[in-house]
Amino acid sequence: MATPPRLKSRFWVEAFLRTCQTQGKFGAVLHAGDDDAGAVFVVINHLDGQHTLLGPPPGTAIDDEGNRRFELRGSGLDWQQVSEKLRALRSFDSDLWAVEVEDRTGLAGLVAVKA
Repeated sequence: MATPPRLKSRFWVEAFLRTCQTQGKFGAVLHAGDDDAGAVFVVINHLDGQHTLLGPPPGTAIDDEGNRRFELRGSGLDWQQVSEKLRALRSFDSDLWAVEVEDRTGLAGLVAVKA
């Protein structure tokens, strides 16, 4: 079976933020990475001081249908913990994307695979 074409990181981020906006969720780019292949990390701000960090899983970040997959990288984090994790990740990979979305009850429509 042929692998579906991979959507470039910039296009995925723009589409994700637009989708969030149509659902009444505010989102913004915290750090713009490589347009084509930058890893995408998503911070979910639950608006109660708690944050969830999602990132690409080990191996392929795209499933068989061409959807981007995520792994839970931390939950119940305060903003300082999120900032430290993102800073450490950026020191290793300056091409990554970091996006924040406000969602009180979920993961902004994303599904996290188990680590």
